[in-house]
Amino acid sequence: MFDKILIATRGEIALRIHRACREMGIKTVAAHSTVDADAMHVKLADESVCIGPAAAVDSYLNKANIIAAAMLTGADAIHPGYGFLAENADFAEMVEAHGIKFIGPKPQMIRQMGDKINARRLAQEAGLPIIPGSSLLHSVGEALESARQIGYPVLLKASAGGGGKGMRLARNEKELPQAFTLAQNEARKAFGNPDLYMEKYLETPRHIEVQILADDHGNVIHLGERDCSIQRNNQKIIEETPSPALNAEQREALGCMTVAAIKKLGYTNVGTVEYLYQNGQFYFMEMNTRVQVEHPISEMLYTFDIVREQIQLAAGLPLSVKQENLHPQGHVIECRINAEDPTNFCPCPGKITGWHVPGGLSVRVDSGMYAGCVVPPHYDSLVAKLIVAGRTRNGMLLRLKRALGEFVIEGVQTTIPLLQEVTQNPDFVDGRYHNHWLQEFLDSKKTKQ
Repeated sequence: MFDKILIATRGEIALRIHRACREMGIKTVAAHSTVDADAMHVKLADESVCIGPAAAVDSYLNKANIIAAAMLTGADAIHPGYGFLAENADFAEMVEAHGIKFIGPKPQMIRQMGDKINARRLAQEAGLPIIPGSSLLHSVGEALESARQIGYPVLLKASAGGGGKGMRLARNEKELPQAFTLAQNEARKAFGNPDLYMEKYLETPRHIEVQILADDHGNVIHLGERDCSIQRNNQKIIEETPSPALNAEQREALGCMTVAAIKKLGYTNVGTVEYLYQNGQFYFMEMNTRVQVEHPISEMLYTFDIVREQIQLAAGLPLSVKQENLHPQGHVIECRINAEDPTNFCPCPGKITGWHVPGGLSVRVDSGMYAGCVVPPHYDSLVAKLIVAGRTRNGMLLRLKRALGEFVIEGVQTTIPLLQEVTQNPDFVDGRYHNHWLQEFLDSKKTKQ
């Protein structure tokens, strides 16, 4: 097992990784930017190293500085968390080349699944159904021809994409040229890669994903599915498990299909296979080769530490459990709380002057914030994740209502009021929602105003 792990990320996931390491008896090094010097995980880590100024490109995306910090402190592994360099194959290769273990899948697998066009091909070869789509599009002319074959509406997507960036919808031939240009420019700016491909646009799909874990010995397990359909601009806001849209037979089939595909791919460590689901049919969308923001709901459903297992897998240990020994209990939901104006989603950085998190049975809060700390303007606006479990879905939602009402964050605006409104809406309570439901809900609010 590792003696010391350098944590190459920030925020709540950095603290989450530190806690897993501490429980395993592993020392931690917090690699941080100048503005994160007072972050909670930095205060709690055994050592800390400043890797650069506030701008992410100079700190959390600075490969050389991170590796130098690991070598300086004698860390024998680097955990990238999510975001930043977590899915950067070049970084993973550099880490391994310096004799340091990268806690994640093999660099080649990161590269293969990071290319969305290649990932579609690999998924199809592994037996997963894919959405009708195109190969790499070199021009507007090729896009127009592909759209005629697929049928409108279509969605243009960045090949190197993620996080909802580099995506544009075209409902007809007139809209396509501008959508192509906008998607290409956004992809170039966000990923340094303008390559696009196209998929058939589904009008009312649900975003269903499967958490998998795989060791170096050919063993693969899944931790059920998560429904991540409450999204704004393709960014997840609320996730729950199990999905209210699936029955037991569909759930079992989806898990088995995903595990079989992962075995064929030869994937190892932690990952998430994401699908779109509509009219009883699943379509592979992409695979994330890292721990997910929403991993806590799977942890609570199965009483299983995903981050601890991820570290053990990186050390070459076999999976600690078999599929038949995993028994989900109840229902779990996660609400992402952002420091944003809940009416227009503008970021609201600043100093947190008051902080009180809810507690009680089956209530968990993942956050690196505290009273007196500052939410910087340089990074993602996520300040906390509220995770709530219940024996039934209705009981879970009642507990969530109570927990959201107890959560106090003063000094900055947050999205708590919106989360309260959404999770008490009859459509959500009845499980009648899809990927575009939240945007339709927000549009209807504007119309009424």
